[in-house]
Amino acid sequence: MWLLIVYPVIQVLRYSKVWKKVLMIFFLLIYGAIFYLFNFRFLADKIFYQLVHKDFANAATNKIAGDKLIIGVKINGEAKAYPIQLIGYHHQVRDTIGNTPVMVTYCTVCRTGRVFSPLVNGKNETFRLVGMDHFNAMFEDASTKSWWRQETGSVVAGPLQGVSLAELPSTQATLAVWLKENPGSLILQPDTLFKEQYEDLADYDKGTIKGGLEKRDSASWKFKSWVIGVVHGDIAKAYDWNELVNKKMIQDSLNDLPILISLEKDTASFHVWDRNVYGAHLQFVKTGDSLKDLNTQSYWDQNGLCIDGQLKGTQLKTVQAYQEFWHSWNTFHPNTIRYK
Repeated sequence: MWLLIVYPVIQVLRYSKVWKKVLMIFFLLIYGAIFYLFNFRFLADKIFYQLVHKDFANAATNKIAGDKLIIGVKINGEAKAYPIQLIGYHHQVRDTIGNTPVMVTYCTVCRTGRVFSPLVNGKNETFRLVGMDHFNAMFEDASTKSWWRQETGSVVAGPLQGVSLAELPSTQATLAVWLKENPGSLILQPDTLFKEQYEDLADYDKGTIKGGLEKRDSASWKFKSWVIGVVHGDIAKAYDWNELVNKKMIQDSLNDLPILISLEKDTASFHVWDRNVYGAHLQFVKTGDSLKDLNTQSYWDQNGLCIDGQLKGTQLKTVQAYQEFWHSWNTFHPNTIRYK
């Protein structure tokens, strides 16, 4: 291909008039600039760099504010929290939790936090950010150059098309709420090399960031409105964040899965639980900072643990759920049902 370019260039420079030579040089400079920008300067992984200093702190030495949103992961008894303000810039953080390799990912344009096992065909694969598709971050693996979608962990192009990374359970909450349930958790600290980049995302948690692609639509069911998404089998369902804030609690069922969505008093942390307990679908009401099921009159805390009553000591099962922009959830779950 280069010969097709080089030969006519040499011919023009050797035999053409001066104005043609000048014009040729001008176009070569333009082409060179474009080639450099799109093949080097504008590469996604040259804009969003990976962590250089990956430091963690315990609750006593931590420097992250308690009201900051985190993606929390707990494996084999070890818990770690990854502030969204940090991982939102890096898009991925590779780590090990409970002797298990993890890939903690976040796409700020879709508001999607996902945690995956980076194992592909038994190999701890390496990934780099290459761009986005339908506003969602795309990663490329080093071995096959396949492209993986961040929201679903699935390959959309390349030799591994149809393969998906195994997703690992994760929680989005404020750091304070996470530490209340996991006081021994380690918290990812800011890498001082990226101070300015982190500051650009300072208002992201609350949706008041200036960036048009990342700022929240405060009305319901708009392009960048917040929803909570839940998938059960072949059913995907979306719940309006504004409705949850107003009601503090939503009860629903996805076929055979009865769920309870509860909002913490910080109005930023949420829980989704399976309310099927010993074959009974419990019905709940809010009572101050606690929940009470009407079936047995037992009381439950905001961690889904029964603290008083007939079911004392029973723990509700967590259902994986996500806070996400409506446009993202609807794009990647096109048959989703809106809760009304």
